[in-house]
Amino acid sequence: MSAPRVAVLAFEGISPFHLAVPSLVWGPESPAGDMEPWPITVVAPEPGRLTTSAGYAIDVPAGLDAFTEADIVVVPWWSDPESPTPSPVSAALRAAHDRGAVVVGLCLGVFALADAGILDGRAATTHWKWVETFRRRFPSVELRPEELYVDEGDVVTGAGATAGIDTCLHLLARTAGQVVANRVARRIVAAPHRPGGQAQFIEFPVPAPDEDPLTEVMSWAQSHLDRPQSIDRLAAQAHMSRSTFTRAFRARTGTTVHNWLVTQRLARARHLLETTTLTIDTIAAQTGFGTPARLREHFATALGTTPTRYRVEFSGPVATRE
Repeated sequence: MSAPRVAVLAFEGISPFHLAVPSLVWGPESPAGDMEPWPITVVAPEPGRLTTSAGYAIDVPAGLDAFTEADIVVVPWWSDPESPTPSPVSAALRAAHDRGAVVVGLCLGVFALADAGILDGRAATTHWKWVETFRRRFPSVELRPEELYVDEGDVVTGAGATAGIDTCLHLLARTAGQVVANRVARRIVAAPHRPGGQAQFIEFPVPAPDEDPLTEVMSWAQSHLDRPQSIDRLAAQAHMSRSTFTRAFRARTGTTVHNWLVTQRLARARHLLETTTLTIDTIAAQTGFGTPARLREHFATALGTTPTRYRVEFSGPVATRE
């Protein structure tokens, strides 16, 4: 499978950080080796020199017609969520989506997708600070402000700044496999996988510098995914009451113990499917799902595919049965 061609929209006053996120995750690296870089073209409504929000200028030689060649079109940011997107940009986004390109909105860039009508009747997320503005302007969109990113297949939206990295890593895993996404995450020193349903705002995201029972328990659970885990067992391991443990866990991770465990088990299953020839029965046992049926159920819910199809797509044919 050839690398997808990407077009990223820039405009006068663009945030350099937001503009750089797709290239950080998908573009060339130095030294090379983690992945085949995806060709990325920066596009502007009017090609030429643009001033960034940081005060320096960038040259953008490509115009909106570059959208016609892209497999993925990204709007990484938008300057004013109260102002409608210019008609030529909306028309180009609609044409790209109608043609079959995956359209991605990151942070306030989600407003541009909504202005284009691409999100009507769909689920989406955006930066928590602008939730009420978004709901007022786009009542036909099912906004999920509690989520880091929302994958609707041909439309993907991400919240906030660093959530753009999560969104791009998610798309990389969807396209090239979890192993590749994990390698890139390590290179850019990012979490290898944060589920889209994780909360945007986490009260205490950084572990305490001294002994931290939550971190130790989470590390232990990751090393023992093949065993049944319960909140009571993990709370006892952390020397906390059940209620104290669940509150502290959500404050740290932004999600529930159950959802976190399912995410870890799925990530481990994807890794084993991509890198080994273990049978589906063995992988189900080693990841704590217990049976192939439960493994298939979680794959269908989270990834819209089966373990066997995932293996064929990301590691080639292997001698195994589902």
